[in-house]
Amino acid sequence: MKIKYKTKKGLVERILLLEILKGLALTLRRMFSKSVTVQYPKEKKKLFPGFRGRHALIRDPASGTARCVACMRCATVCPSRCISIRYTKDENTGARKVTSYEIEALRCIYCGYCEEVCPVNAIVLTEEYEYSDYVREPFHFDMEGLLHNWDQFLAKNKIDPKTYINPFLRPRGASEGELPAGKRISVPSDWTFEGQVVWRDGRAVPAKEAVRL
Repeated sequence: MKIKYKTKKGLVERILLLEILKGLALTLRRMFSKSVTVQYPKEKKKLFPGFRGRHALIRDPASGTARCVACMRCATVCPSRCISIRYTKDENTGARKVTSYEIEALRCIYCGYCEEVCPVNAIVLTEEYEYSDYVREPFHFDMEGLLHNWDQFLAKNKIDPKTYINPFLRPRGASEGELPAGKRISVPSDWTFEGQVVWRDGRAVPAKEAVRL
């Protein structure tokens, strides 16, 4: 291994303090450049769709409660084991009914696997990130708390639940035939597999053509 030592400063550099002058010149240039920061909380940056924030259960407008069908996929796929679900079975039909849905948010790593694997789009990590407390209890969400998070998220951001989507509820670039019925929601053309493009040799190639390459 060859060790490279820093060269000694010349007489001119030591007398004129060139390194300090370079630093001052950089500071001066930055004074007149566009700022990359915002004055939070008065100013807030727009979040991209799919930002993973506070957990919520999407409320089914027909039943008034959560869409969850207790398939247990979210609890199974969760790497931090922060989701706990309990359910009962109908004696006649065998259909499952959720009786308890809890998330320990302090254990969550916000990977988004739960909402990605959910076949009915029941669980979502909303774009809400402004929540904090001094104790642990408020971060243990039960089913009512998760439904409240969803209602609050919609009201605060004036979102129509019928049009709300993110890349986990409807994966970008996925073919509709590959998705379960609950995830086949309408999206802009550039969100679909047919509308996706990838870059090959400096040019945009439709994703469906790139798959065949």
